[in-house]
Amino acid sequence: MTKPIILIIEDEAAIVAYLQTELKFEDYIVLTASDGDMGLSVFEQNATKISVVLLDWMLPKRNGLEVLRRIRKLNGQVPVILMTAKNDVGDKVAALDAGADDYITKPFEIEELLARLRVSIRRQSKDSPRKYQLADLSLDLDTHRVIRAGQIIDLTQREFQLLTYMMQNSGKILNRDDLLDNVWGLDFDGQYNTADVYIRYLRQKIDDHFSPKLIHTVRSVGYVLRTD
Repeated sequence: MTKPIILIIEDEAAIVAYLQTELKFEDYIVLTASDGDMGLSVFEQNATKISVVLLDWMLPKRNGLEVLRRIRKLNGQVPVILMTAKNDVGDKVAALDAGADDYITKPFEIEELLARLRVSIRRQSKDSPRKYQLADLSLDLDTHRVIRAGQIIDLTQREFQLLTYMMQNSGKILNRDDLLDNVWGLDFDGQYNTADVYIRYLRQKIDDHFSPKLIHTVRSVGYVLRTD
């Protein structure tokens, strides 16, 4: 069974060290970030693999609610538990309205946090598909494997994220802004044709030597993944 991956976005080094020790003891894989910008960067690089995000409210560079809203733009399903010293009902409502799945007030007992993590992971495993299939193309988020017609397809991390997003939205026309926002992130400031370049890379790997073709161009609109 694949170990759950927990992303901790927290600027207090002592808290991070404590959580790392406890979570690794519980057999979790732990990723960390010490400010909002770094947290978004780490999340974007590992978006398809992260099981739960532990997110501090008061962060340097971007506060927790801003990070949360941007995570929700990138991935509407990954569980996010907000950690904060704020305990006013209005703060809790604001956190939940912004997209948090759960909320824990500092200081907290590690047993309570571990219980909340287990609940979030169980709910995620029930609600979110981990495998996608279209014709003879399959994608498995747990094994990070893509197979077409029985052949394993070797993809880069970005190609894998792009294909994941397209398979999650198969049959839906996706324009360049959709792809850039959801695969590269809202802060992407590279070339606008980057999505087109990576679509070409994907076609070379999953379409050029197979039939039927799955990636289709909708002229002047965008791209769609479908079987016809």
